[in-house]
Amino acid sequence: MTTKKKFNGKQFLVDYAIYLILLALVVIITVISPKFLSFSVFKDILMQSSVRIVVAMGCMFIIISGSADLSGGRMVGLSSLIAASLAQQATASLKFWPGLPELPAIVPVLVSMAVGVCFGVFNGLVVSKLKVPAFLATLGSQMMIFGFSSLYFNKAPNNSQPLGGLAKGFRDLGGGSIAGIPIIVIIALTVMLLVWVMLTKTCLGKEIFAVGGNLEAARVSGINVFKIQMITYSIAGACYGLAGALESARTSSATSAYGQGYELDAIASCIVGGCSVAGGVGTVGGVFAGVIIFNVISYGLTFIGISPYWQNVVKGLIIIGAVALDVRKYASKK
Repeated sequence: MTTKKKFNGKQFLVDYAIYLILLALVVIITVISPKFLSFSVFKDILMQSSVRIVVAMGCMFIIISGSADLSGGRMVGLSSLIAASLAQQATASLKFWPGLPELPAIVPVLVSMAVGVCFGVFNGLVVSKLKVPAFLATLGSQMMIFGFSSLYFNKAPNNSQPLGGLAKGFRDLGGGSIAGIPIIVIIALTVMLLVWVMLTKTCLGKEIFAVGGNLEAARVSGINVFKIQMITYSIAGACYGLAGALESARTSSATSAYGQGYELDAIASCIVGGCSVAGGVGTVGGVFAGVIIFNVISYGLTFIGISPYWQNVVKGLIIIGAVALDVRKYASKK
């Protein structure tokens, strides 16, 4: 005989808190302004969230592996500058690279991703080989990357002027659509799918969770911790590079200020979405919901006419609550 499992309301709230919060936010905003619940608003939120989804997917690898990365936002900024400088039309009025012909849209994207991977490898080496704490290593990397961005942005003949005149094929990545679905949303969802497959259907994914769950136990069991750290930082760098290219495509421009604070939003989305601050725990669906929650707050409060200053108050309360819940769950398992 099979016994019917008793419904545990408290456990249900703990397990699905992120989705319940998202539902509550949507319901409250919709009650205040029914127009909020429409396809156009949903589409706008997804488009605004797409770049941050890609950044959060990369950040999730690092958090699950038990590490941290504060350089993601500046990687997005540098990548957006590089992508925009390579994506300009041949006839652009202020050509960053004079004489460079108009390149296929895929070229700036691949170059910006390669730049992200290079800095990801650098972070991985500093953390795994030099044994510098990830927080401090990536803080230093953040400053260094911003310095490179400023130098690149100030290069003659640009001299710190916003990059514009981007080719239509490149701009379509951020503003075009296929069958009514924005291309940038399709790209973000594709990245999510690839990350889900990698983390849940491959040996690499299992090893990443194992390293984050207990690094010493993973090392004793034969897992190459150095390899895992290098791979996670490299994948994160590739995501940041792609996000930078998409950001410049979405805005049809780029400056050295792009990406500022994106790393903190990504970390917050991961923690709110269920990734444990201790490592070893996290889901793609939860992180996606975390990104959407913060964008619903930003978009929704503006939509109903509430001062944007309240956005940070609400976001801060949600982050504190999520971390408190995570610590509580972690303590109960010990």
